[in-house]
Amino acid sequence: MNRNQVLPQVELSADPKALSRIDFCAPQSYQGSGFLEIKALPRVAEEASSVEPGDGFHWEVETHFANSPGSEPQQILKLAVKGRIHLVCQSCLQDCGLDLAQESRFVIVTSEEEADAFPMEDDQQEPLVASQHFDLLGLIEDEILLSMPLIPKHPDGTCQPHASSFGEVDGAADTSEKPQNPFNILKNMKKN
Repeated sequence: MNRNQVLPQVELSADPKALSRIDFCAPQSYQGSGFLEIKALPRVAEEASSVEPGDGFHWEVETHFANSPGSEPQQILKLAVKGRIHLVCQSCLQDCGLDLAQESRFVIVTSEEEADAFPMEDDQQEPLVASQHFDLLGLIEDEILLSMPLIPKHPDGTCQPHASSFGEVDGAADTSEKPQNPFNILKNMKKN
């Protein structure tokens, strides 16, 4: 590629089907943005406890070519996702609306070997292998899943822990009966 060549900029469609086949092998850059409903993201939909009006994710993508000393320019992809999803709060076991945001930066490489050789110390950007039918929708969904908390919870102090989290089955524990000390049980076993 000629370093002085001006590359065309392609506007990405917001249609989820069109996002499933982007040609990152073509000498062009991309930009686009849109909104994806939860139902357009099947793996994210599996995680959602419920879907409320307004749930979904805004996405924004931009690619550009950056000069790389001693080699061809590298294509850089910037991806930002921001939105809302409802998950089960692991404290109270009720629906919990969470606002998520993720910004990522990727370097488009030409082969799996080049991706494997990419320095792991570079935590600012990850390699992506170029394809004529790259699944950008899948990448957006991956980034949403990575932004989800491992243990979703309401903010501290806004919910009451569910009784089952304390080992009570029906919430009607007899407070007059103290649990027996396990060391006393061992002591009694030794005597017998």
